[in-house]
Amino acid sequence: MPLDLLIVTLLRRLVEVAGFFLLGQGVLALLAGKQRQQNLFYSVLRVVTTPIIKVVRYVSPRQVIDAHIPLLTFFVLFWLWIALAFAKRSLCAAHGLQC
Repeated sequence: MPLDLLIVTLLRRLVEVAGFFLLGQGVLALLAGKQRQQNLFYSVLRVVTTPIIKVVRYVSPRQVIDAHIPLLTFFVLFWLWIALAFAKRSLCAAHGLQC
């Protein structure tokens, strides 16, 4: 496997994992309600997703409310995943591979 294709594939998998962790955190927040801060699994998911949310908070305009940042983070990860899928497809075509 060519190195550039490997890097794009690994990045895509990392974005997938981050998106699933963020989605899991959101579902658990809905299920646990106000008691989510005491939930062990919610805390683990929050540890993983906090750096990604902070990056999106840093690059987003100040007019975006802090409560909307996790949802915005999920959409950014989704579109990044789509962009990496297109990049992988074009790299596969450039190398003559069937991916």
